[in-house]
Amino acid sequence: MEKKSIKQRNKFLSEEENTLDWNKVQTSFKENFGSEVYTSWLQNLNLLKEFNDYLILGVPTRFFRDWIVSRYLDKILELLKSHKLSLNRVEFKIAEDRKINTNELKSGSSQKITEIKDSILNYNRLNSNLSFDNFVKGTSNEIALSSSKKICEQLARYNPLYVYGGVGLGKTHLLNAIGLELQSENNVMFISAERFMYHFIKSIKKNDMVNFKDFFRKSSVFIIDDIQFIRGKEGLQEEFFHTFNSLIEKGSQIIVSADRSPMKLDRVQERIKSRLSGGLIVDIDTPDLDLKVKIIRKRLKDIQNQFNEIININDEVINFIANECKTNIRELIGVLNRVIAFSRIHKKTLNISDCKLILKDVFNQSKIITVDKIQNTVAGFYNLALNEMLSQRRSRPLARPRQIAMYLSKKMTTRSLPEIGRRFANRDHTTVIHAVKTISRISEKDDEMKKNLEQLKKLLLEE
Repeated sequence: MEKKSIKQRNKFLSEEENTLDWNKVQTSFKENFGSEVYTSWLQNLNLLKEFNDYLILGVPTRFFRDWIVSRYLDKILELLKSHKLSLNRVEFKIAEDRKINTNELKSGSSQKITEIKDSILNYNRLNSNLSFDNFVKGTSNEIALSSSKKICEQLARYNPLYVYGGVGLGKTHLLNAIGLELQSENNVMFISAERFMYHFIKSIKKNDMVNFKDFFRKSSVFIIDDIQFIRGKEGLQEEFFHTFNSLIEKGSQIIVSADRSPMKLDRVQERIKSRLSGGLIVDIDTPDLDLKVKIIRKRLKDIQNQFNEIININDEVINFIANECKTNIRELIGVLNRVIAFSRIHKKTLNISDCKLILKDVFNQSKIITVDKIQNTVAGFYNLALNEMLSQRRSRPLARPRQIAMYLSKKMTTRSLPEIGRRFANRDHTTVIHAVKTISRISEKDDEMKKNLEQLKKLLLEE
């Protein structure tokens, strides 16, 4: 009977017109999310079952599932649909108890996957492309750059070194450059706070905290990126505090980056903020016009050297791009890559008019939309006081606008589901998920809801 069901299932899959090649899917994940996100989270996804219009994916733990859903689900679905056109939904099966062998998966067993296939002892990734040599200096990052170089000349001169600034301004580049400079003569550990948490949780589950502590505390140079990630995570903060103290006591150099200064790290223990403030604090500001022009020119030069071709972009266009990109270097490079691609395809020197046409959607969307702005706009649209809309009351006149504001926050900002929930009077991320699904479902059937959403989006995108 069992053999018959296996044959039937295999026959069903083989006859499907658009069967997934999971190896290709994994390659696509790595290319689109980057190697760090892929290694930390997405390589642990497993295809358990495939049907005509939906998939069942295996995840190692509940924590993994919640993290993937809150951060990456939309993009995962988009990529999966590019490989399987008929796909409508994805389900996640949690597996924490035991390992499934390949034969069980093939037989369609309902049992689940177990462990995270990652060795803490093999983790320490430095990107050779992110060195001091290719870091473009400007007035906005000059102090941070010089401080980073001083660290390399004399360890523990500033301890810790704390570098902060907005997204995409070069913090990770600087930390990576320090690691590259010091790795030949020092035991360098370079890790993101997200990755640190991942190993912390894994070690707890495996009852292996001794090795975890030993591994991180033996570093002579400990570099941790995006420390704001530990906000609100008491257990993780406790471990980081003791790791920090242990490293300082043995004379190790600590370098930290964050999106804000130490004392502005909310929901972080005061003793941690105090220790982070005890060294040298430097910031990286939004790049000025001169620095943006330098970055563009260097990028063009690097591409020309790499591919041995001339990119047809003149000074007028360079200055236009630099002026229009208001936020960060990452956006600047993305815009430049788009212009370069157009120039290559059409084999022409672009003018300002060409660029405006190519980038109209980019610059129209570049207006900064925050959760606060969405909350105030929605409250005003429905003639509500903001504190009413954010209250715990569940009456329809308050609950529906609240759900709409959560929906727009998910669709129009880069904030994670837990972050959005916290901005709505500390609600759980599952509440946000429910709100997004509810408004999506209603807008598909209700013309008035669809119209209201469009009006709200228009209001938010206006100057």
